[in-house]
Amino acid sequence: EVQLAESGGGLVQAGGSLRLSCTVSGFTYDNYAVAWFRQAPGKEREFVGTINGVGDLTSYSGLAQGRFTISRDNDKKTLYLQMTSLKVEDTAVYYCAGRDGPTTRVESQYHYWGQGTQVTVSS
Repeated sequence: EVQLAESGGGLVQAGGSLRLSCTVSGFTYDNYAVAWFRQAPGKEREFVGTINGVGDLTSYSGLAQGRFTISRDNDKKTLYLQMTSLKVEDTAVYYCAGRDGPTTRVESQYHYWGQGTQVTVSS
């Protein structure tokens, strides 16, 4: 059974940094893509960024480009979302999601999801 679990969320001041982790288990091989999504109160869930199985290909949405970095350590079965220059509007529940195969920005193509971790950015 594939499972993903996020951690590292919390309260941070605007301009600060935070690193989220996503621990993965259950995939047979490491060639699974992982994406980060987020959902703010009253809004639809949106794509943040994604990384391929090897960890050498990443793609980000405009909101994340230049501020967020996704990386992975396959030995530790853990992925990371490093967030810098955080803004109040980054407040959301952040989810990691996994799929066998290449990266995609399409939410419905991710079959495995974590429970989410709350990130709150204060002004």
